[in-house]
Amino acid sequence: MAPGGSVCKEVVEFYPKLNKYDVVMAKAEKNNTSVKLVVGSCEKHGTPSTNGVHELLECPVCTNLMYPPIHQCPSGHTLCSNCKIRVQNCCPTCRLELGNIRCLALERVAESLELPCRYQSLGCQDIFPYYSKLKHEQHCRFRPYSCPYAGSECSVLGDIPTLVGHLKDDHSVDMHDGCTFNHRYVKANPHEVENATWMLTVFNCFGRQFCLHFEAFQLGMTPVYISFLRFMGEDSEAKNFSYTLEVGGNGRKLTWQGVPRSVRDGHKKVRDSLDGLIIPRKLALFFSGGDRQELKLRVTGRIWKEQ
Repeated sequence: MAPGGSVCKEVVEFYPKLNKYDVVMAKAEKNNTSVKLVVGSCEKHGTPSTNGVHELLECPVCTNLMYPPIHQCPSGHTLCSNCKIRVQNCCPTCRLELGNIRCLALERVAESLELPCRYQSLGCQDIFPYYSKLKHEQHCRFRPYSCPYAGSECSVLGDIPTLVGHLKDDHSVDMHDGCTFNHRYVKANPHEVENATWMLTVFNCFGRQFCLHFEAFQLGMTPVYISFLRFMGEDSEAKNFSYTLEVGGNGRKLTWQGVPRSVRDGHKKVRDSLDGLIIPRKLALFFSGGDRQELKLRVTGRIWKEQ
């Protein structure tokens, strides 16, 4: 037992990566030398997992790269700050109490490293200092997109071609070719619906994909409908396009013109920012005609590319 160390109660979780981690630590301690190796291509999440330096910086519990503060037990076993809480301050390797010991040497080693982006396999070829890598990856344009389907919390991630296939096969989304559209939205008993999401529609236009949304929600105390367009790509590309939406009836017309939002912005974020065609329910029922007991809206629109 290390001087001043006390044995923790057994931690119920099992950590399968410990043996590999201990081998690397033992070699470094036995040689009593610092190791500097070239960090190359990636196996998991775009980061390498086969050289000594990377192994030392990989948390043995969650297997993610560690960032300051890096904690260690009295015996020298390290883990990240998030996992220190998970293991209830007990070293998962030797079961000694962790305390509040920082591994400053390992933090300094990390400062000297340059690593590829975790999304290297998706196309990012940039190399970053260790402590800049995480910030880059949060905004890397090659990072996967979230499924844009509204109405369910779908957890699927992927590039645009993958998500297009996913929307068609798994969500049965309507796919249309062309840059103009004319869609009818019908709802019986609209007064009973405060929050609703209609089926997503995807348009193939200018070789890119656009998602048309139509939702009902409460704007303060007022029930409204909103329709908006999202671009399946980056925000910088979305700004190259514009679109119009139009709805009307009984000799009246309501028109919206805007720029499609990137699917990087969730549909709730776009909806709550009111960045689209907003139709109060009373006006929508007026457009619908009849006895105003059934929603019958026809939304037309056009997408074009800015020069």
